[in-house]
Amino acid sequence: MSVESRFRMSQERLDELKKELEYLQTVREKEVSEQIKEARSFGDLSENSEYDEAKTEQGKLYSKIAEIMNLIENAVILENVPTGTVISVGSRVTVREVGEEDEETYEIVGSQEANPILGRISDESPLGRSLIGKKKGDRIEFEAPGGVIHYEILGFEN
Repeated sequence: MSVESRFRMSQERLDELKKELEYLQTVREKEVSEQIKEARSFGDLSENSEYDEAKTEQGKLYSKIAEIMNLIENAVILENVPTGTVISVGSRVTVREVGEEDEETYEIVGSQEANPILGRISDESPLGRSLIGKKKGDRIEFEAPGGVIHYEILGFEN
């Protein structure tokens, strides 16, 4: 399997996916089966909107199950083995855009855990890639949709 079809994530994220898969395959699948069974009891399936909705929900459920199974089967666990001297996956990094006052703090995570709104950036993102291997006091630059951005690394912790 190629590297491109592997999904980088922490052990915690993998555990969350396994729990979600178990829930979908047990609890949720039974709920949808019951919806279909109930809708069938209403009679003529050709004009039964409840049946159509239940079958659509079943299709969505099976798609979600297949998606999660693919993520689990192709997961690559990110080992947080920070040396303490440089930024790595798992580091919390405080940066400031050069020429600006405001500081920003990001946690570098695998792509499956990224959530920029919560300050969790992927190690594969332009910012994440440019931070890996750097240390306090370094300056970085990376390409963003609005152009090149320059940051100074104020500090980090692993």
